[in-house]
Amino acid sequence: MDTNELFDKVLGLLRKHHEWFNNSIPLIASENIPSPAVREAIISDFGNRYAEGWPGERVYAGCTYIDQVEIICNDLAKRVFGAEFADCRATSGVVANLAIYSAFSDPGDYMIAASIPTGGHISHGKKEHSGTAGLVHGLNIEHYPFSKEEMTIDVDATKKKIEEMARSGKTPKLGMFGGSLFLFPHPVKELADFMHDYNIHINYDGAHVAGLIAGGRFQDPLREGVDTMTMSSHKTLWGPQGGIIVSYDKYAESIKKAIFPGNTSSHHLHHVAGKAIALTESLEFGKEYATQVIANAQKLGEQLAGLGFGVLGEKRGYTESHQIAVDVSKFGDGGTVEKDLENANIILNRQLLPGDIKAGRHYMHPSGIRIGVPEVTRLGMKEDQMIDIAHFIKRVVIEKENPTIVAKDVSNFRKEFQKVHYTFDNITGAYEYISLVNRSKQ
Repeated sequence: MDTNELFDKVLGLLRKHHEWFNNSIPLIASENIPSPAVREAIISDFGNRYAEGWPGERVYAGCTYIDQVEIICNDLAKRVFGAEFADCRATSGVVANLAIYSAFSDPGDYMIAASIPTGGHISHGKKEHSGTAGLVHGLNIEHYPFSKEEMTIDVDATKKKIEEMARSGKTPKLGMFGGSLFLFPHPVKELADFMHDYNIHINYDGAHVAGLIAGGRFQDPLREGVDTMTMSSHKTLWGPQGGIIVSYDKYAESIKKAIFPGNTSSHHLHHVAGKAIALTESLEFGKEYATQVIANAQKLGEQLAGLGFGVLGEKRGYTESHQIAVDVSKFGDGGTVEKDLENANIILNRQLLPGDIKAGRHYMHPSGIRIGVPEVTRLGMKEDQMIDIAHFIKRVVIEKENPTIVAKDVSNFRKEFQKVHYTFDNITGAYEYISLVNRSKQ
């Protein structure tokens, strides 16, 4: 292909992606759809500029309006999460976690966190698993004991483990709550005082549940005893991709230095603007949205269980967050199910579940799938639509119906859900492709 053909091909593929998602059911727990206002912010000229440093202390000129927007963004984050200090410069949740590692630990220190099969994120992982904490910062990782029945950290067993680590000279420098498979609140209140008695700095990775926390649901980590909270800005919190850290004034300087110059240079100024817009939306609509997200997730879990799926967390109502975990091993494996559903325009991901590693299962073919409802909720779907979605999934996974046939019904189902809800404006379609190039004039 010549350059013109490649140019057209890339733009054409972008359009095809938008068209696909217009006709799909997006159920990735770590994704959401931003409002038209957030989209406007992230295509602004802010994305072409640099502003290394803190507002008022920049390395670059030309930051008159950039500084004002960033100050507003930080103030909004403090307001949304009830924090004394906020830093919205992290370019991802992983970078936010790296900043915490850098500020409050040294290579060779120990951190206690959830294992990946029990919900931990790869940024909390060991070096031998290429986890960020071990590979990049050189931390040694120990895992929380986990209760599969309760689907959360085992409090008593964790206390015993920390006592044992202390006796062997391996007291954790960091304690990491939060994770990637995150159905129920972590026992922060039950463990915070105990961990602080051992001088453990407690961070809560709210990447997945930040929007629920912003809406006053799930849990309130800063009031429950954590020292710092990191998050993504684009999952249940519906901004552009990026990260945020909230904390207390006493930790501010350490965090600021760990972000810049420690872990970032240019911090994606257009995304800071988008975060500011998203945080205003959260203040206005966040409580209603968070309530509906949890209601949708619980209804979907209940429906799938009733249709014969092995939904984890049954004892506690399947979930108290935006996601559910489903054991599909009776019908195949998570990797195969993921692909079959994708062919039916139902987009979700395979998931390692507790016990998979011991059973010899691999991440490419685990026993589970993870289903999230942040995006479909923002498209305006409620409990009745969760019933429909459960039946679509059953048709593909249990009844083994041709995914192409199911995809046509999915497309028809999606026709009524084309706008972004819980926002100040929704004239532009959720996946409407905005063209800035007029090829006919070239």
